Amino acid sequence: MAKVIAPRDEVDAVVIGGGIAGLACAVALTDAGLRVTVLEREPITGGRARSWRDAASGDVVDIGPHVLLSHYANMLHLLERLGTRGQVVWHAHKLITLFDRHPIVMRLYRLPAPLPLVPSLLATPSVSLRDKLSNARVSWLAMRMSTDDVRRLDAVDARTLLRALGVTERFIEWFWASVAMTIENVPLERCSAGSLLRLYRHLIGHNAYRFGFPAIGLGELFAPSAVATIDAGGGRVLRETEARQVLIENGRAAGVLLANGARLTARFCIAAVPPQDLRPLLPEALAAREPFARLPEFEPSPYISTYLWFDRKLSSEQFWARVWSPTNLNYDFYDLSNIRPAWAERPSVIAANIIYSHRAAALSDDEIVRATVAEAAEFLPWAARAQIRHARVHRIALAKPCPLPGIERLRPSARTPLPGLYLAGDWLDTGLPMSMESAVRGAYLAAEEVLRDAGRPRTLARPLPALDGITGLVGRLRRRAA
Repeated sequence: MAKVIAPRDEVDAVVIGGGIAGLACAVALTDAGLRVTVLEREPITGGRARSWRDAASGDVVDIGPHVLLSHYANMLHLLERLGTRGQVVWHAHKLITLFDRHPIVMRLYRLPAPLPLVPSLLATPSVSLRDKLSNARVSWLAMRMSTDDVRRLDAVDARTLLRALGVTERFIEWFWASVAMTIENVPLERCSAGSLLRLYRHLIGHNAYRFGFPAIGLGELFAPSAVATIDAGGGRVLRETEARQVLIENGRAAGVLLANGARLTARFCIAAVPPQDLRPLLPEALAAREPFARLPEFEPSPYISTYLWFDRKLSSEQFWARVWSPTNLNYDFYDLSNIRPAWAERPSVIAANIIYSHRAAALSDDEIVRATVAEAAEFLPWAARAQIRHARVHRIALAKPCPLPGIERLRPSARTPLPGLYLAGDWLDTGLPMSMESAVRGAYLAAEEVLRDAGRPRTLARPLPALDGITGLVGRLRRRAA
């Protein structure tokens, strides 16, 4: 006989997964008057954006450092709803500092898109003018791209397309390999050309944008307030509660069977989990149907995040990124003492990410710490003389699914073929690169579908940001001509 988990074992909606997508969806449904239960198998909510207090230092740390963008309309709307939007520290005065044997400051100028970054790019000594001009055809193609073009180019890997468009090998390695690894989290030759050019279209499509960082733990930006909102709305968030399978009755999703044998019934079931975690939740007959049958094609991109507590202040930089090199381990570095206002008078706490970390999988934590200090010291030479008071290495199996060629065409919608079952997450067909913004937009799209079926339709997902300047004009003219 199945165990009973609580007197309230029937709810309006059950959300599997207490990450940012699951919590965002649950908050939206709660605001619409539904009673929601969230199931999270870990003891901490937040998923791939979670935070916790490090036992040795007493500091709140994230599973890995992340950045936000000022054009993250859905993510920032969620933070506004939760009362934490003011806890984002925006990078001022420059876009980013790159490191390619020496620091290169990249600024955005007051020019119409796609030109704001061009003066900084032209001033960069690392690549020749010929190399820079070789990218012109790519920019023109990206400015004119449609959704159909994204899907068409999805069949090709990015390196092959760039070569076909005449981009020099030097510019491919210096610029495009860096963008693929640091933003798409996959090597260039394994990256979908459609995915990468859509990302590039957004980068050159705005007159101004900024990077932002959590002034507190990333998970603290959304998880505590989201849980409190769900509780206040008559719902609940059950931690350390694992879903085993979606229940199906009379041809529709009817709830969830838990790992402890309990059954939780619900009118609506939302799976807010990564692709590799979704398939085991489905009965075999359903898992064999589209779009679920191709879930194994979504490959996770792992990363390793290292936190270093130093004995002194090392920099005034908030963050910097290393240009692609086959010898790199880490790509992006963050000095949290210059990001979190409460840490401003403290010695440096530097966090760094080894992205697509297969090359470091066999390294011990001590080896990763030594390598990370050495790479930090290339940018900050005095770091080699500083003492490390404490270090942590986090090995994360999934940053996001790899945007391999063909994956864009496999990204599903929030509504599934099974009535009562919906999907939420960054890997859905949100019109965006897989990211925190995509996760929240995917969550809102799922909530819209639920509310439509509940007879309470409303628009929740923020539209994709309109492109500015010349980029926007070219796109509009292309659409009219079509």
